[in-house]
Amino acid sequence: MAETVKVLLSEEEVAKRIEELGRRISEDYAGKQVHLICVLKGGVFFMCELAKKISIPVSMDFMSVSSYGDGTASSGVVKIAKDLDETLEGKDVLVVEDIIDSGRTLYYLLDILAKRHPNSMKLCTLLDKPERRVRDVTVDYVGFEIPDEFVVGYGLDYAQKYRNLPYIGVVEGVE
Repeated sequence: MAETVKVLLSEEEVAKRIEELGRRISEDYAGKQVHLICVLKGGVFFMCELAKKISIPVSMDFMSVSSYGDGTASSGVVKIAKDLDETLEGKDVLVVEDIIDSGRTLYYLLDILAKRHPNSMKLCTLLDKPERRVRDVTVDYVGFEIPDEFVVGYGLDYAQKYRNLPYIGVVEGVE
């Protein structure tokens, strides 16, 4: 059976929710500048769209992380493949993720970032799968809570495919 992608969240639904998140973040950080940190690669689509909907000053930085463990199972221990270009000291930081499921990698990443002494640090994700959580992470801004299905689009991929879909879809027909 060939793989197919079924729409879970339409382009319009995603755009509307990102606008709402941008408005809320702008209100919460009123009078400040927020420093957005994108976790590559998947988060880049979401962060760029989100930044356009935030009405206060923003700065951006990017990092790429991978988790490793025994074999194919992620331990959540983070290996930084691309670190931030700027210091976090004294900044109001918003970590922007595409999806949070187990929380393992993000738990360790947030710990690493907190040791860099930001003024504040919050977490924003486009998609959240709380039923898969094995590490407790506080998510301050959630786009959508979704069921435990394999999703693509809006930066999320399957074997490097489908990142450019303007909607969130569920991959079907994958063994």
